[in-house]
Amino acid sequence: MDTPLPEQVLTRKRNKRLLILLASLLCLLLAAWTLRSLFRSSIKKSSVATALVEKGNIENTLNASGEVLPEFEETLTSPISASIQKVLLDAGSPVTPGQSILTLDKAASQTELGKLNFQLESKKNELKKLRLELDKSFYDIQSSNAIKQLRINRLEADVENARRLFKAGGGTREDIEKAELDLRVARLEKQQLENEIKSKQQTMQVEMKEAEIASAIQDNDLRELERKLKLANVVASRAGVVTWVNKNIGSAIREGEAVARIADLSSFKVTGSLSDSYIDQLHIGMNAIIRINDSQLRGVVTNIYPSIQNGILSFDIQLSERNNKLFRPNMKVDVYLVTAIRSDVLRVANGPAFKGANVQDVFVVNQGVAERRTVHTGMSNFDYVEILDNLRAGDRIIISDMSEYKNSKTIILTDK
Repeated sequence: MDTPLPEQVLTRKRNKRLLILLASLLCLLLAAWTLRSLFRSSIKKSSVATALVEKGNIENTLNASGEVLPEFEETLTSPISASIQKVLLDAGSPVTPGQSILTLDKAASQTELGKLNFQLESKKNELKKLRLELDKSFYDIQSSNAIKQLRINRLEADVENARRLFKAGGGTREDIEKAELDLRVARLEKQQLENEIKSKQQTMQVEMKEAEIASAIQDNDLRELERKLKLANVVASRAGVVTWVNKNIGSAIREGEAVARIADLSSFKVTGSLSDSYIDQLHIGMNAIIRINDSQLRGVVTNIYPSIQNGILSFDIQLSERNNKLFRPNMKVDVYLVTAIRSDVLRVANGPAFKGANVQDVFVVNQGVAERRTVHTGMSNFDYVEILDNLRAGDRIIISDMSEYKNSKTIILTDK
């Protein structure tokens, strides 16, 4: 027959089982903590870039591209249709006012000049001939008018004689009427001739004026060709540097075609390009930032071109520092157009961590651990991003690209 165990034995057994259970739970917790520690995300401190959240000003910008160009550039064109005979200066050569850059073959234009000289002499001879013919014609009309006057005088005397004879009984009334009629006809003929003289004088003036104008036009063409021939040696009109010259010796050049360019490299501007979708935000007078490597320069939009090419809008920027030593003709630069400015806001250095969205996850560094936190962003530019909430001045965040840790809430920062 079994006897009941003493109460002390039962108590020891219960305590032993409880201790075993507590030890098992502790081992499980320790194992879970160990596994979590082993699989916890970690990253080297040296592999990420961090930035401190601070208070300051921020400018919202539009990204554009730009090209550095000389502010003053002159294009020299051929004054005549000719061929390139000799190139005296190459691109990059400095020039002074009046210095020759290239010469053109003037043979064809000189032949044309001789032809124009002959034509001008012919016009002058035609003008002299016309003047003589008009003078003769006018003299003949005046002579006819004088003869008409003599005939009128004779007819007036015939009328007087017919009247005296009639009074003396030696003539008839018909003789008087006939003499008076002849006189009236002669006077009308003289009046007609005088009108013809006036008309002839006006016609002579018009014909002489036309001949003089034609001669003057011919003379102007001659003088213009002489002037162009003097300019056939293409020379610089101002000091500068030759940026381009047509070196194709012997090639035919049409009148007005560009043969060289001279630029003043002591002063530059930037011509920018921007998508036409931002046309409403672009205006004259807005500030612009030009970035060359790590250097920044300021400027103002002074001109917006009216035409749009392939969806691209162009504009000019006048620089506050036009002769910076970094500038080179046709250099490509980054342009940032300032659309708005805010003062005394929370900002942090821009980096790959910011993707442009208004809601952004960032990692805040605190005592060797980076904790993920969701923030709202505001204005941004190439230097800074505005932080609207969930951060404060003095917080340090990771600004490197953390896309591969998007599922991690915390990351351990290690030294190795």
